[in-house]
Amino acid sequence: MQQITNTVLMVRPANFRANPETQINNYYQSNTTDILPQTLQQKALKEFNNYVLKLESLDIQVIVVEDQETLNLPDAVFPNNWITFHENGTLAMYPMFAKNRRLERRTDILDIIESHGFVINDILDYTDAENEAVFLEGTGSMVLDRENRKAYCAISPRTNEDLFIEFCEDFEYTPVIFYANHTIKNQRKPIYHTNVMLSIAKTFAIACLEAIDDKKERKNLVKHLKNDGKAIINITEAQLASFVGNVIQLKNSKQESFLIMSTKAYNTLTAAQLSVINKHTKIEAINIDTIETYGGGSVRCMLAEIFLPRS
Repeated sequence: MQQITNTVLMVRPANFRANPETQINNYYQSNTTDILPQTLQQKALKEFNNYVLKLESLDIQVIVVEDQETLNLPDAVFPNNWITFHENGTLAMYPMFAKNRRLERRTDILDIIESHGFVINDILDYTDAENEAVFLEGTGSMVLDRENRKAYCAISPRTNEDLFIEFCEDFEYTPVIFYANHTIKNQRKPIYHTNVMLSIAKTFAIACLEAIDDKKERKNLVKHLKNDGKAIINITEAQLASFVGNVIQLKNSKQESFLIMSTKAYNTLTAAQLSVINKHTKIEAINIDTIETYGGGSVRCMLAEIFLPRS
């Protein structure tokens, strides 16, 4: 099994804006209306296109799909929450917390993926869980260590424990479960997605350990990562809010690896943290300030990794 891929799916936004349905529990979104909708969309589109160009310049394959403009979807730029692609040829589709995000799921994208030479053998569809108000938002809710067959999960309103365990049984992952919180107006609130506070690369992990209030759960997370040979780069809650945890390692056809992060995240890293990361991989930073500010997600959320076999 591979931990990192050289091919990703991205969805070019047509109606990007802050989503009021996700602001309920995503405290990183700005809800200010000091910018015209068309200006916001133009800025987000420019950031998206620059992100694609950056990845392509690194020899990483990007399959870009156009958003469906008539559906007026604010978060279409974050496809990792509704679909994942796996090495055994299986893809999974996930139940989403926000009703207006459920329209992002598109079967025509499967045809596009196959047209690029990938094989889809099976589809696991968990979306019926929405009828029970049960959610599991893809690789937002779960951070996968594919090589060591472990899935890390912070329980939240968007991440149901029972459904997560069902996923682990279906895909043969060992579940590592915990609760992760951050301080909002002097109150500890659940972090909406695991991938905001944890990222697992090939030989290291970035984690906000102070987000895990329960000491036993924190020790258990550290134990699993260390047992699998991962160097741990511990980040602060302030760095978490700058999306240092929402990063992703990718590779190119020459097997060169890159840790992709936003410039906002990069600018908050300490010299010591940078030194550790640079021992493991190259760093590439991309400016997506608008998407981070109004979407409440960063570079990792904008990619659905493709691990499917090729025909």
